[in-house]
Amino acid sequence: MVTSKDTEQDMIETNAELVERAISEYQSPLIGFARTIVHDTDRARDIVQDTFIRLYQQDVGKVRDGLKSWLFTVCRNRALDVLRKEKRLVLVEDETLNAKDSEISSPGEIAAKNDRVKLVKSYIARLPQNQATAITLKFEKGYSYKEISDETGLTNGNVGFLIHAGMKRLREILPDELK
Repeated sequence: MVTSKDTEQDMIETNAELVERAISEYQSPLIGFARTIVHDTDRARDIVQDTFIRLYQQDVGKVRDGLKSWLFTVCRNRALDVLRKEKRLVLVEDETLNAKDSEISSPGEIAAKNDRVKLVKSYIARLPQNQATAITLKFEKGYSYKEISDETGLTNGNVGFLIHAGMKRLREILPDELK
């Protein structure tokens, strides 16, 4: 007489045998496949290990006939899950954090920067009016060439030329400490 415990034991052995066969036949190809997705051998091995764990948890009858395609599908999906998860995480090195802290300006630094901006604006005012306008709209207001064109009635090509010529002239007349 077969008891439910005997059937359960047969299922465990069948799952174990299936996983052993899958490991011997597909472990290396799966690692290579996962590595092409995640570009890291250690992560690829972890993904393949997780794939085999998921295989062990499956009903043997449902995956036995399509084992290879099942393994590669699960492996690919798991690798993509890993990439999506890593995309959401942003690793920040200590040096980057320290750099961010040092980017916070003191009131004196802010005042000095504001003084430099005023001085550069005074040099921009020395340019021909159309060049000064184009440069101000581009760099102070953040307008695109199209927006500057709409604002001034000039063509995109004229706007580009005016900005180029104005920046060239600014480089000539600005003191070295402002360049």
